[in-house]
Order: sequence, then C-alpha cells, then structure tokens
Amino acid sequence: MAFSSVQFLFIFLPLSLAVYWLLPKPLRNGALGAFSLLFFAWAGLKGAAVLLALAALTWLGGLLLEKLPRKKPLLVLLITAHLAVLALFKYAGFAARSVNALVPDLLPVFAPALPLGISFYIFTAIGYLADVANGKVKAARSPFRFFVFLAFFGHGPSGPIVRYDQQLPYLDAKAAARQVSLDRFCYGIKRLVLGLAKKALIADQLALIYARVTSVPAATLPAPALVLGYLAYMMQLYFDFSGYSDMAIGIGSFFGLELPENFDYPYLARSIGEYWRRWHISLSGWFRDYVYIPLGGSRCSLAKNCRNLVIVFLLTGLWHGAAWQYVAFGLLHGVLLCAERLGLRTLLDRAPRLLAHLYTVGVLWFTLIIFGAHGLAEGLATWKGILTWQSGARGYTLAAFADTKLLLLLAASLLLCGPVQAWFPRLKKALYAKTAPGPAGMAGLLVLLFFSLMRVTAGTYSAFIYFQF
Repeated sequence: MAFSSVQFLFIFLPLSLAVYWLLPKPLRNGALGAFSLLFFAWAGLKGAAVLLALAALTWLGGLLLEKLPRKKPLLVLLITAHLAVLALFKYAGFAARSVNALVPDLLPVFAPALPLGISFYIFTAIGYLADVANGKVKAARSPFRFFVFLAFFGHGPSGPIVRYDQQLPYLDAKAAARQVSLDRFCYGIKRLVLGLAKKALIADQLALIYARVTSVPAATLPAPALVLGYLAYMMQLYFDFSGYSDMAIGIGSFFGLELPENFDYPYLARSIGEYWRRWHISLSGWFRDYVYIPLGGSRCSLAKNCRNLVIVFLLTGLWHGAAWQYVAFGLLHGVLLCAERLGLRTLLDRAPRLLAHLYTVGVLWFTLIIFGAHGLAEGLATWKGILTWQSGARGYTLAAFADTKLLLLLAASLLLCGPVQAWFPRLKKALYAKTAPGPAGMAGLLVLLFFSLMRVTAGTYSAFIYFQF
C-alpha cells in the first residue's frame, strides 16, 4: 500500500487519523501501533509476523542489556540474530546464485519474499540496541511506545531510519512535544502534498522514459537514448525517494511525531562526500555512527581510513540490494571517497563552484547507471554504449522514448531538484516553514493536490523505489 495509492490516501490514512484522535490519549499509542501492524500486514502476513517477532526480541533485548554488567556478549548475539534474519530474506538467494555460478547446482536457491521495510526497521533496531548497550539511552519500558518508535507506518516502509533518543520526547502521547497545533497539522498537510506531487507528477512520469529505455538491450540503443534514460532515472530516484520522505514527515506531524529530514538537495553537492551528507541522511548517519567510527573512522592512518571508507560503502551498496550491481556501486563510491581523501577534495574546494558541482553530478550520474540498470552486465553495456557513443540499431530516436511533454518535465526536474531553491532562498524557506501557509501558498498546494489526485485516481501511480530495499 504505497502512500500515493487510493487505498492509503482515501481509506487508511483518514481512518487511522479518525480513530487516533477520537481515542483518549492513553490509548493512542496502542491504536497507532495496531494501524502500523495492519499497514505491514497489508503487504504480507509473514512480513508482519517477522516485524512483530523482531520488535519483541529488540524490546526484551534492550531491557536485558540495561541490567547486565557485561553487555557485549548479549549485544553481539542480538545483532547477529537481526542480521541473520536480514540475510535469510534478502541475501540467501543471492549467495546461492553466486555460488552456483561457480559450481552449478551446488546450493538450493532460497528466495522468500522480502518483508516490507525490513532493511529499515532492522537497522533502527540495531541502532537502538547499540545505544542502550553504550548507555546513550535507557531501554524502553512500554512495548506500545517502543513499537510506535520501531514500526510507525509513516517511516517503517522506507525510513528515515530513526534514533530512539531523537524520538523519545514524542513517544508519550500525553507529552507536550506530542501535541498537534493547527500550524503543526497544516505543516503536515504541506509536506504530504509536496511529497505526493513529487511522486505522482514528476517521479512516476519520468519513470516512463526510464522504463522505455531499459526495456531494450543497451547494446542496441543509440548513446543519446541511453543518456536520456539514465538522466531520467537519476531525477526519478530523487523525486521518488525525497517525495516519500516528505510524505513521511507530513504523516508524522499529523500524529505529533517529529521525523528527521532525510534530504538536503543532494544534487547541489560539490563532492561525493558532500553528496552522501545530503542524500538519505539517516542511512549515512547510521553507517557513520555504527560502522565507520567503530572501525576507526578518520582518526587513523590514511590507508586505514580508506579501508574504512571502502568497507562502509561496500556495505551501503549491499544494503540497497542483493545483486552484484549494488556491490559495484558501493565499491565505486568507496573508491571515489578515498580519492577525495587523497587530495581530490582539496582540488574540488579550490576549483570554481560550478566546475566542482558539474564533476559531482556527472560522476554520480555515471555510477547511478550501474545502480539503476537491470543487472551489472546491462549497466556495463550502457557504460560502453555511452563512452563509445554508439549509434545503435536503426529506428531508435529520442521520440521513441519521450515525447515533448516528458522532455519538458525532465528539464523542469533538473531545475526543481535544487537550483530553483538555491536561487530563491525565500521559496526554500517557505517550503519548510512550520506554520500554516498564506493564501498564495494554500492556493498552490490545492493546485498540486488536485493534479496529484488526478494521477492517483487514474491509476498511474507506482510503488516507491525504496520499498524494494
């Protein structure tokens, strides 16, 4: 049930809000937890059962960690159990296929359906257990508050990956921080509408270009078509995922939950390192705090620092998916960050801002070809087709993949992904202002909502890209 679906917008969200606000405050977390479980069960009963089991294990594990004098053995056991579940569902089939490629039919291929949001809530759970073991937070006493923290349907499917210390002030339904004012509710509506517009009006339309280009083998396409298809994918990926994050923040505001920002106009970055500080901020922060720093971070020799970066981004690539293309994507970014540590970043800082920006966007787009292709071989074929500027088979023109309307939308997306907000700071401020919009802002939101709902009710929406991770 995608946030941009008819079922969610017209049934699930209004019903959950009505029940939540009609109940007395002591019962609201229980109701929110029940609706969150229903949301996950909608995607699959087995997935909901896995979520419940891991939530119980994490909650009880946190209580035990707090009491034990020697916490490390239990922490390692709990983290291993969580990662084993993730490996079973997400990586077992990939591992078996990889082994069978070397030794045919050696292992049975076990590929169960991936439970919705499992990568996100397992990382949330591991972060919570680590923070309890380190004494950063006290273990949650209420199972209902803990389940809302772990599996709230606003962030459960695709993040942001929340931290317990950040969410703690909002988990008590009677707390002052949880109360929803008119401004807060209107802010939620604004973020929900903006996110829905990003998804329905931009991302889903650009997906048409990408789908048409990738439906044909890359070796047969002319280079301009390949460039067009993956430029559309780059924009689709941003507007799809940032649109989801906007909607998640808006939904959280309706229930008094403050979710962290997950994007800061990443395509305005002037280095790959800066890009990762602006893209999927909660995931980058998670890897920094729970993997990179424990490995030694940057407080070590340059060689070990580069090793740490490669390990972190190899894991980041694998987190995104069980396929060699994601491994390659992660390694590429690890190597690029090592290059920046070895001196490239100094050159970028000294270079003209536009040149550094163009370098970053160009390199990022080139690596996203591997990320977005239907397999590593297809990604490499796309690289070859672009680098050799192949002519492709006869009959393929840009008009076969995108009409004028889609080309104009792609051009608009290049401006709306950050440049317009940078050129007009007052517009950026208005987009994030936590107050009720004025008449002009309200009119703009109504227009966006009208056209977005037209797309949704026409059945032209699709699942968010990061739901598959």
